[in-house]
Amino acid sequence: MSKNSKNTKILITGAAGFIGFHLTKKLLEEGYEIVGIDNINDYYDVNLKYGRLKELGIEKDEIKHDQLVNSSKYEKFRFYHMKLEDKAEIYKLFSTEKFNRVVNLAAQAGVRYSLENPHSYIESNINGFLNILEACRHNKIEHLVYASSSSVYGLNEQMPFSTSDNVDHPISIYAASKKSNELMAHTYSYLFHLPTTGLRFFTVYGPWGRPDMALFLFTRAILKGEPIKVFNNGDMLRDFTYVDDIVEGIKRILFKAPEENKKWTGKQPDPSSSKAPYKIYNIGNNNPVKLLDFIEAIETSLGIKAKKEMLPLQAGDVPATYADVSGLIEDFDYKPNTTHIEGIKRFIEWYKKFYKI
Repeated sequence: MSKNSKNTKILITGAAGFIGFHLTKKLLEEGYEIVGIDNINDYYDVNLKYGRLKELGIEKDEIKHDQLVNSSKYEKFRFYHMKLEDKAEIYKLFSTEKFNRVVNLAAQAGVRYSLENPHSYIESNINGFLNILEACRHNKIEHLVYASSSSVYGLNEQMPFSTSDNVDHPISIYAASKKSNELMAHTYSYLFHLPTTGLRFFTVYGPWGRPDMALFLFTRAILKGEPIKVFNNGDMLRDFTYVDDIVEGIKRILFKAPEENKKWTGKQPDPSSSKAPYKIYNIGNNNPVKLLDFIEAIETSLGIKAKKEMLPLQAGDVPATYADVSGLIEDFDYKPNTTHIEGIKRFIEWYKKFYKI
């Protein structure tokens, strides 16, 4: 096993994405060898994705589909422009590169968009994930870590959300696709002894974040003097989790593959573990914040009051999220701890710099 050796070669899918970029940068700074892939789709502004890649030493005009690009900034980083759905390309990549560990962060994101374009979620999040699982299986990958989502909790009302809870009532195709990933991973862990860990992320935010997320939308609108859309009349609770805390959690988990739970029993099955090398963790701030308090922190950082348009709850949205992170604390002595006030301040500083405000 490569354990935590700097000789470990890691594949990060979705390396031009929000979390993927931050994780890639952190691991490169610590001396790991990273291969990143991304399809650079236009779900949101591709210039932001190219901007992240530029930070990693990959220039836009160098990127050609299915061709390797070496970083000009990090000696141990290489990038491929490719889709998870391209089975032949993914298999060739694994066969050529000989990875030790894989972090799958590539996915069609967004709850609301899944109501408009469900097919893209099946293609990327289901078919694409199957290609990753098969490639991991046939290339003896030591540990596959993959992004799940707090959205899998769906209609659950028991708070905080626990990985030991049943999650059979998702309310968007996006959430259903993430729940499917957990089921698919378990099957591969059980049948082929592939160690897999699924991470349920809770409302991730921070510098280089996604433009379709609340913090980005609110900041942009407030600076333009436009009203912000406040859903569920502001009666939303979110476990806002700063991106650096997410990255730290992934990093710790990546180098400790799960083992079979010897105490697991099918008579009282714990959904978060198994008699296979399979595990599920929540990564959230474990401290839900009212949406109106979140907006107030943005107003304070910007020094501008927001104009608010109060609206009902949107289809596919849940009124509250709240992570039980006891598994993370127990197994890794870790829990996210960045406050929303500090995290928003850092985001605003980045936003003004990036958009030259």
